[in-house]
Amino acid sequence: MAEIIQKDGTWLFDGDTVRIVPGNDKGVSPLRAALGEIAVPLEALAGISFESGRKSGRLRLRLRDGADPLLQIAAGRLGESSDPYRLTVERDRSGVAEYLVDEVRNALLLDGVESGPVDRYLLPGPALPITASAGDGTVTFDGERIRLEWNWKTEESKSSGGPTILALADVESVEWQPSAGLDNGYMRFRVARAPASARPKYDPYAVELWGFRKDPLMALAGAAVVARLPHPYASAVTGTGTEAEPETEPAGTAAPGGEDHDALLRRLRELGELHQAGILTAEEFATAKQAVLKRL
Repeated sequence: MAEIIQKDGTWLFDGDTVRIVPGNDKGVSPLRAALGEIAVPLEALAGISFESGRKSGRLRLRLRDGADPLLQIAAGRLGESSDPYRLTVERDRSGVAEYLVDEVRNALLLDGVESGPVDRYLLPGPALPITASAGDGTVTFDGERIRLEWNWKTEESKSSGGPTILALADVESVEWQPSAGLDNGYMRFRVARAPASARPKYDPYAVELWGFRKDPLMALAGAAVVARLPHPYASAVTGTGTEAEPETEPAGTAAPGGEDHDALLRRLRELGELHQAGILTAEEFATAKQAVLKRL
């Protein structure tokens, strides 16, 4: 068990899952506060790092491409403060952060977790029902229907038709674009029957965003919808995503714990090679080796 508690939040690793709980500090972004606790399974991780600094450091989780619907819709455009997989660490807690990094890395090595893309979401996305308000509208999603309601700042030609209501089955994709410089952002629902998209300001299937603090909340609403749409890599990932059904093993090849004896021996050889190559320290190698031997 490894745990680090900071004003920014708490990270806890139990060997199988990294649990992320946002802090109560006033600097915690609305997105992270609204998202709440996240449970990241080990198989969803591509890596973890700790960057030390003069006054504070940063813990970062790197997820496998396609594992999280929020990161899928954000496409690398979430600001630092809104990124739930980043934790500011006070200088005197850097040792604890480094210990957590070592624990997660050892578990990834021991379990042989791939770092490539996946063809299904390994995180469920934001809880339902969800409501987010920003820019010129409010989006509500209950798992079946999406409702877009307009406020007094909405362009009249857009709001005159009343709220937009969409069935999940009619949505082909969701786009989220934060504001950049003088350009406003938006969140748009792509619908097959809709004509060519107008500018977000006039599009009844889009919320226009103006760069205010609550804008990222729209990414949460979009992620909740994306999590229930077909995965974009479902037919594209081969060899690095969800593994094919294993072939039936001959009798007598399973280890007492139900694992393949030869596979565990191969894992021991791999760990030895990583140690000889200098990737694993002697301590890391001994810990990982002992865990494999216990399985044997």
